[in-house]
Amino acid sequence: MRQFILFVLFLLPVIVEAQSQQDQVSSLHKTLQYTANDTIRMDAYFQLALHYNYLNNDSALYYHSLCLPISRKLNLKLIEAHILENQGYVLTTLGNYPKALESFLKSKKIAEDPASEKYVWNLPAGQTPREARLQTLAYLYQTMGHLYGATNNPDKQISNYLKSKEIAESIQEKGIITAINMNLGSTYLKLNKLDTALFYAQTALDAYAKNDIGIYSGYIYDLAGTIYQKKGDIDQAMNAFKTALKIHTEKNNLNGLSNSYTDLSSLYIILNKPDSSLFFAQKGLETSNGAGSSRLLEDVYSALSSAYTKLNKNDSALVYLQLASSLRDSMNAVEIKNLTAYQNLSFDEQIRLRELEEEKASFQYRIRTNALMGGLFTLLIVAFLLYRNNKQKQKANIKLKAQKEEIQTTLEQLEATQTQLIQSEKMASLGELTAGIAHEIQNPLNFVNNFSELNSELIDELKEELAAGNNQSANEIANNIKDNEQKIIHHGKRAESIVRGMLLHSRGSSGQKEPTDINALCDEYLRLSYHGFRAKDKSFNADFKLEADESLPKIGVVPQDIGRVLLNLINNAFFAVNEKSKLQASGYKPQVIVSTKRDGNRVEIRVIDNGPGIPDSIKEKIFQPFFTTKPTGQGTGLGLSLSYDIVKAHGGTLEITSADKNGTEFSINLPIQS
Repeated sequence: MRQFILFVLFLLPVIVEAQSQQDQVSSLHKTLQYTANDTIRMDAYFQLALHYNYLNNDSALYYHSLCLPISRKLNLKLIEAHILENQGYVLTTLGNYPKALESFLKSKKIAEDPASEKYVWNLPAGQTPREARLQTLAYLYQTMGHLYGATNNPDKQISNYLKSKEIAESIQEKGIITAINMNLGSTYLKLNKLDTALFYAQTALDAYAKNDIGIYSGYIYDLAGTIYQKKGDIDQAMNAFKTALKIHTEKNNLNGLSNSYTDLSSLYIILNKPDSSLFFAQKGLETSNGAGSSRLLEDVYSALSSAYTKLNKNDSALVYLQLASSLRDSMNAVEIKNLTAYQNLSFDEQIRLRELEEEKASFQYRIRTNALMGGLFTLLIVAFLLYRNNKQKQKANIKLKAQKEEIQTTLEQLEATQTQLIQSEKMASLGELTAGIAHEIQNPLNFVNNFSELNSELIDELKEELAAGNNQSANEIANNIKDNEQKIIHHGKRAESIVRGMLLHSRGSSGQKEPTDINALCDEYLRLSYHGFRAKDKSFNADFKLEADESLPKIGVVPQDIGRVLLNLINNAFFAVNEKSKLQASGYKPQVIVSTKRDGNRVEIRVIDNGPGIPDSIKEKIFQPFFTTKPTGQGTGLGLSLSYDIVKAHGGTLEITSADKNGTEFSINLPIQS
């Protein structure tokens, strides 16, 4: 009694839904009663057919038979294909395989023809005619998979499901994809490949959590429950069957309800709870009588027989066992007849396809023959044209020789111009370096001047203290003078180092590699580049830093050449962040980072900025000679090209990583040479 009360409470929220569906059916019947418009009548018949698909198969077929001729009368090809596909599904459910195959083949002929896209009606918002046709084709391959499964051809069943899934994925039909995963799980379950079946069932369940696939939804849980039951996981199976029952009830799916009741009845037999098994078997009997499916009814009779057997009610068990056996025999007879007719129809279809292939081969032979004759005629024409062209070619050769000489002269002029531009690029690089050095050298010179003046004052004080006989104070002043002299020497050598670096950069490369401190080289050119920008634009300001790997060994490079590469890349980085800062983006802080790192037997130098980045469309051109993104007059387009060649000559690589509006990173990889 308690179980019955719980079941009634479970149904209460669904009664309103069922009433709503009944109201919709009544509304469709009223529409048919008061309208003579063919389009509206066709749509109403089709909606009624879809409504009865899972409630009463005979009613579904009846309404399909009413809407199909109207779709043909209105020449709505895609609607006709969809009706035929749906009709084939119902016929498959009823076991009428020949008629089902006939419907599918007619539907396929329409849906595979792109010309049918011209005959559409009432498309959902945003859907194109092509997408509507492919959606129908995806449904068709799915239901044909059902037919092949029902006629014991699992290979073709799986092949059709995968074809349906491929088409559905191309148009992002997530509902069909979910249903196909469920169907694949069911197929592999029949093949007793439980792990593969569970994979597809779980994939369908995950998708169902995001996309409700309507009346199919409960079948996913039916499938999962059956797999879990076969794997011996009774708790998981129970949860899945109960969830399926809830969904079938909400969707008012009588076929699905009968399935779930029968599954639960069988599960309670395993749990040795015959009362519960009998309860659900009786509920299954009620729903299967309404659904009109003999296959479902046979399963219910078997479940009732098992439950009564467990309850030791052998008379009742025998009655339902005989009913199940009788119904099974009847269905088997019909099944054999339908399978025979189906196979004959399938054989006829194969003959028709073979005839089409033979006709196609004959047509291709005629085409080849005509092509051969046409080819011979063409050869004659070509021979004449070649003779005439030979005469013209002799005249053209004279002109080509003159043009070649002209092009050679132009090429020499271009090479001379290129040499001048490369020298201009080097001079521009030297100018930027000089500007940076002027600012960089000013700092140590200021120190030298300041400490020199301070020492002059301290010497005067020393003389006074010596004259007064204050030897202790005199010694302290002398020590201060000595400290200041050390600082003067330090900053003097600093200035000397900067000048030496400028001389090394400005003179031509000797091509001789020498052990070089890469960290020191990066530090030098980072600061020189920054001060060079500051010299040209007093308003320019940016954060910059060197992230150095102190474990780097000295590596054999030509320091002047690698210095040019570093200066060019760092200058480009400061130029990029300066351009972005001019846009006055809120919260933007220009930043340039130079980092070094040892990677096995190579050294990696990275120059990173947070500027506007480089669009994908020009990345491939960035190292091409004369290509520049700078405004006219601000760049020759040779800097990166020369840098690439210098790094390559050192046995290294120069690569770029950038995203539009998200900064740029240049990476130099150089080999460590002993």
